[in-house]
Amino acid sequence: MAEPSSISSLTKILGTGVTIDVVDIGANPIDTDPPYQRLLQAGLARVTGFEPNPEALATLQANKGDNETYLPHAVAVADGETHEFRVCRAPGMSSLLEPNQELLQYLNQFPDWGTVVRREKINTVRLDDVSEVTNLDYLKIDIQGGELCVFENAPERLSECVAIHSEVDFLPLYVDQPLFSEVELFRRGAGFLFPKFDPLTSRVLEPLASKTGTYEGLCQIFWADAVFLRDFTRFAALAPDKLMKLATILHDVCESFDLVLRTLNALDDQAGSTYAGAYTDAMIVTPLGNRRFLCMIARQFCLAED
Repeated sequence: MAEPSSISSLTKILGTGVTIDVVDIGANPIDTDPPYQRLLQAGLARVTGFEPNPEALATLQANKGDNETYLPHAVAVADGETHEFRVCRAPGMSSLLEPNQELLQYLNQFPDWGTVVRREKINTVRLDDVSEVTNLDYLKIDIQGGELCVFENAPERLSECVAIHSEVDFLPLYVDQPLFSEVELFRRGAGFLFPKFDPLTSRVLEPLASKTGTYEGLCQIFWADAVFLRDFTRFAALAPDKLMKLATILHDVCESFDLVLRTLNALDDQAGSTYAGAYTDAMIVTPLGNRRFLCMIARQFCLAED
């Protein structure tokens, strides 16, 4: 895969303009940029973020750009009730769920990181009830085990959404935490397909330890960021503007070029446009200039014969 800086935005390739409404639940800026960073830097995203941790929220507020708004709602459980927020020694492990120390003991440093240092009663809101969110195209969510509860309590807003980037777990790092299989089944039932993890995360189990760092993994996958996208067999049900936004996310964020072409074909069928042809020309016929990544695609793939 090419480096992100070498990838021309779909809007530049097609000469289009979109504004993608992004909702970021659990926006705590821990150690990496959010997956939608390229959209934000290009002025293509309008972000509404939620973060219950006061320190993390202050950091977000201090560094935000013109297209970013951060609200002090704890939408982790998103059922509108009052819950206990567990503030852990490692801020990235803070959650509305109790850390599962029985499991964490098998991981280097995690028992300490998952130690609850403070408990706070906080009011939660359902995403459907947040007046500041008037449209949702792309959801990024990372709230330490509470993702499924958010999905269950936001049917109206998520009916508008075309792409979801969600943290999922394969082992219960928190007590009574829903795992990936449950999340995937729920999203599939709502018309989304799961194409890939981005990325997968493993850790070394005790008593082994990595010589190069705690974050090194071996064979046991613990968690991942899962991408959920609107079912490509049902694109005819999406409005043209949603299809263009989805195509932009697929190209600029996911680098899922086959799905981009499929999405643009559906858009052309609805709107009578010729975006798919223009994209094909850029991807296969004339991969020039800063489209170096498209040369890679052209060397490996071609249009299927009818």
